[in-house]
Amino acid sequence: MKSYKCGLPDAYIGENTGKFVMKPAKNGVMFNLLASNGKVICTSQVYANESSCLNGIESVRNNSKSKIEDQTEENYKKLTNPKYEIFLDAGNKYRFRLKAMNGEIVAASQGYASKESCKKGIASITKNAAGAPVEKEE
Repeated sequence: MKSYKCGLPDAYIGENTGKFVMKPAKNGVMFNLLASNGKVICTSQVYANESSCLNGIESVRNNSKSKIEDQTEENYKKLTNPKYEIFLDAGNKYRFRLKAMNGEIVAASQGYASKESCKKGIASITKNAAGAPVEKEE
């Protein structure tokens, strides 16, 4: 794997932080943010090229401490972007997506059985994204 520091000083990258892994996808490149235990926290869309993918990673870093709009609550308050949105999918699983300032989804989660687990996924992004190095899977 090839590593990208993306402007992060060595002291900022701790051994207990996660990492972004860019990898080829059909019609482009995408990334996963992995926790320090190697589990996928969130996934990106497919980007046309590596440069756009790196911009997506920077957006996750910059927006990782955003507020949460819980769309599973009745009469929830709509928040402005950037934000996390918690919602129920068609299979009745809790998911989140991180929207950037421009409203684009820059990261999405797996399905969770409970809202509490979904919120822990968001907390993991907050903990891991800012200092996470970027690696490229060939």
